[in-house]
Amino acid sequence: MTNPLPPASVSASRWLAVGSLAGLIVLGLAWELWLAPLRPGGSWLALKVLPLVVPLAGLLKNRMYTYRWVSLLVWLYFTEGVVRAWSDTNGVSQVLALIQVVLCLALFIACAWHVRLRLRNADRARRLEGATQ
Repeated sequence: MTNPLPPASVSASRWLAVGSLAGLIVLGLAWELWLAPLRPGGSWLALKVLPLVVPLAGLLKNRMYTYRWVSLLVWLYFTEGVVRAWSDTNGVSQVLALIQVVLCLALFIACAWHVRLRLRNADRARRLEGATQ
């Protein structure tokens, strides 16, 4: 029997999640320290990326629980991006906010896709195991 969901799709969702999370971390630091900080010389708002650093290890270790809670955490950053894209008067900051929104959507989609694929594959494996016994 062929597997319609190859492990490559699980790997792709994992790397999309890791890449978009890393992108959010880099964007947050660059935005608040160099590109368009709230105050000249950088802002303490750069610390907002610390909660994003925590799940990075869990995503790299392929922990299902991490994918689930990151898919909820990302909405805080999505909301910040939407608010700042709408309300900031600095054009650079608005563009960075839109990039943040896109990265948040990519992260959410990757996490949801990853969880769904892994649950589907686990269910298939259980059914196959039950059929062979």
